Amino acid sequence: MRKKLQQTIKPLLKTFLALTLVLALALGHADGALAARSGGRIGGGSFRAPSSRTYTPRTYAPPGGGGYYPGGGFGGGFGFPFLIPFWGIGGGFGGIFSILIFLAIANFLLQTFRRVSSGETGEADYSSNSPVSVTRLQVGLLAQARELQNELNHIAETADTNTPEGRAEILQEASLALLRHPEYFVYAGGGTQQASLNSAEGQFNRLSLAERSKFSEETLSNVNNQLKAALAKDALPAPGELDNPTRLFTEGPGEYIIVTLLAATLGKFEIPTAINSADDLRQALRQIGSIPSEKLLAIEVLWTPQAENDTLTSDDVLANYPDLRLV
Repeated sequence: MRKKLQQTIKPLLKTFLALTLVLALALGHADGALAARSGGRIGGGSFRAPSSRTYTPRTYAPPGGGGYYPGGGFGGGFGFPFLIPFWGIGGGFGGIFSILIFLAIANFLLQTFRRVSSGETGEADYSSNSPVSVTRLQVGLLAQARELQNELNHIAETADTNTPEGRAEILQEASLALLRHPEYFVYAGGGTQQASLNSAEGQFNRLSLAERSKFSEETLSNVNNQLKAALAKDALPAPGELDNPTRLFTEGPGEYIIVTLLAATLGKFEIPTAINSADDLRQALRQIGSIPSEKLLAIEVLWTPQAENDTLTSDDVLANYPDLRLV
């Protein structure tokens, strides 16, 4: 009886194991399909507090070749007692203390006037507690916008990521490249988070790592003027994909490009948290693309797919970019 039971159960077990293996392989391919593939990255910047400008007080000799004589005021053609007679005692300033106060006030006014005239104001002074805005803007486009990939590739290959002016130009050119393809806009999302200068770098890096982790490989990058390019290993069909014609039906023809702009900005900067239309998206792109170089601490431009033969399906977008909204 026991032997007959074993003979009956054994075929069932084999069938069960075979089904389990088939399901495991199917799910494994599904996971691979949902993973974003090649990615591009352009970035650079520093979160060190800008050094405050210091001003060395300068003394100027009065016109006419005069100088200060203790007890006798200023000689030559410039008479302080004439300008302020109520401080004068006898033939000049009688009190050295009064003279020092006057000189300190005059020097302060002179230096203030010089700073204002040259555009050097207190805005250049930042501390570790200075406010920083960390902004992320994401755009999802139809894959027909292949020209956009070429434009981003060109920016990565020629950009100067080591200077503030170069980083501002990268952000401007990437925003312009997106603005030139409004007919392909499908998704958008983003927002701004406020942080102190001390914590802004960590916040910026978290956002960057979250986006980079969605790539299986960075096939083109220019970070701090280090240009790196690699062949996209996953751009070719995965093993077994060509033998699976049902994949075209399950995933559908939808293919997309996702571009992410990250910017850390000194002071208060903000884009709309709700981007519900193409007009909202265009406005946000104009805002982030016009940030002046002196306000930018760091930037990153990330996009996927980067490789020419790579694709990003609707399933990929739903799995990796769930917070994007239709525009």
